[in-house]
Amino acid sequence: MSLEIVILAAGKGKRMLSDLPKVLHPVAGRPMLEMVIKTASLLDPTHIHVVVGHHAELIEQSLNALPDSLRSRIDCVLQSEQLGTGHAVSCALPNIKDDSLVLVLYGDTPLTPAQVLGDFIIESQKHDLCVLSAYAEDPFGYGRIVRDNLGKLEYIVEERDASEQTKLIHEINTGIICAKASILKKWLPKIRNNNSQGEYYLTDLAGMLVESGQNVGLSMAPDFSVLTGVNTKSQLAFAERTYQHMQAEQLMRKYGVTLADPSRIDIRGELICGKDCYIDVNCVFEGKVELGNRVRIEAGCVIKDCKIGDDSIISPYTVMESSLMKKHTTVGPFARLRPGNILEDEVHIGDFVEVKKSVIGKGTKAGHLSYLGDAQLGAGVNVGAGTITCNYDGANKHRTIIGDDVFIGSDTQLVAPVNVPTGVTIAAGTTYTSKIKAAENDLVISRVNGLCINGYQRPRKEK
Repeated sequence: MSLEIVILAAGKGKRMLSDLPKVLHPVAGRPMLEMVIKTASLLDPTHIHVVVGHHAELIEQSLNALPDSLRSRIDCVLQSEQLGTGHAVSCALPNIKDDSLVLVLYGDTPLTPAQVLGDFIIESQKHDLCVLSAYAEDPFGYGRIVRDNLGKLEYIVEERDASEQTKLIHEINTGIICAKASILKKWLPKIRNNNSQGEYYLTDLAGMLVESGQNVGLSMAPDFSVLTGVNTKSQLAFAERTYQHMQAEQLMRKYGVTLADPSRIDIRGELICGKDCYIDVNCVFEGKVELGNRVRIEAGCVIKDCKIGDDSIISPYTVMESSLMKKHTTVGPFARLRPGNILEDEVHIGDFVEVKKSVIGKGTKAGHLSYLGDAQLGAGVNVGAGTITCNYDGANKHRTIIGDDVFIGSDTQLVAPVNVPTGVTIAAGTTYTSKIKAAENDLVISRVNGLCINGYQRPRKEK
């Protein structure tokens, strides 16, 4: 029996108070809908049908950015009028074969675990229709599961249509169902919209099937927090922190990472860690980041698509992207590594140093207040404060090549393209250009003669 997954993503999301479609709001840096689709893909469905409506063109545009291997499994179904969840599912059914098993998910429920869904699908195959429920400490806003005297599902009632007695029930409907397509095609047209919203509720389907004697199953999920939907910015923030808590727990459990405060870390991609790593508060990891053994990431760092070698230290408030740092490197505080850098072993990049598309040789140090762009520095180079590689002529970028054991004094400008031989010493305040034909171990110095005017009076404002 083939599995077809329907993801409902047509709603306006009025309570988000945003022009952006609700399902495109991000959790961990990714649109909620993308997270749901990637979870759905882990279940190996034949197709994923995304029901779109409000701002359908924006949602389809976001789906086009997915990898081809995933995008090829997705088709968008237009719900031209938002008439309720039952109507939304019926819009997707013409594209689904009768003997398929249909799992209905929601684009605003981004944290649903694939393992929970996998177990639910297995249980669903014993029934004509199966409903996924959960226990909620605060069930406000959710449909309630009403059971009969035998503990079986009797019907589901939405919060706004529930009596005060029914609202005391803590078992809620997650909205996720699984059923044969033939069952859905037969029964969905029978749903009526005689409720306070005038909508065709998918939740009415379970009660109808129970009343007709069909085999309706009920499966309770182990954790409600990962099944909560997002309808407001507060709920979006809750989903974000829930996800980040899950990631922090995994870091500590899987890698033994020491987190200064597990509630103050953001992982917006994949973080792989070696042994005995330490991460201080308020650090953000994006894309794929790999930390070697005994790496220390101090407070407030933002790291994207980087690989950091053993025994390295990233000091506070450093921003790094698409760079490779080898062993025993130290970066920051307040440093910036733009994309395309390779830092060899024992390199030091200090405070307020910016590096872009450069290779920095073993043991080289740039302590503070410098810019190294489109450069190749050899081993053992000392870069003084205020050093700049002038790599841009207004139209093109040019490279600066610096040999081993070069000493660069403070406030030096290296006007690219330029090549500094091994062992050269550049005096502070020098402008080094290609016209300078230095040999190994030369001293290069360019300074104007100073002028002293005796008795000079500064301009002063008149009172």
